[in-house]
Amino acid sequence: MALEVNDNNFDEKVLKSDKPVMVDFWAEWCGPCRAVAPIIEEIAKEFSEKALVLKCNVDNNPAMAAKYGIRNIPTVLYFKGGEIVNKQIGSAPKSAYTAKLNALL
Repeated sequence: MALEVNDNNFDEKVLKSDKPVMVDFWAEWCGPCRAVAPIIEEIAKEFSEKALVLKCNVDNNPAMAAKYGIRNIPTVLYFKGGEIVNKQIGSAPKSAYTAKLNALL
């Protein structure tokens, strides 16, 4: 299951992780976000040993959304070594998300 990350624990969970991290920036009112949610959950299960798959609600965590310039949701950012190394803006098929995550392993 994809875990929630917030303004308070983002640095610890994402930037200091020794594994690649995929963060889904989303909101409850966002239709495309709800459409990709099951895909994100599948990826979280499949990659549980190799990477972290996290979710960040932009309405509840405006500091992180602002810090990373999130203007469209869903936006998925990929981190490795505390740096953004890739991103996916808008909904996409599962293969698009997993290809970007696999490239970091």
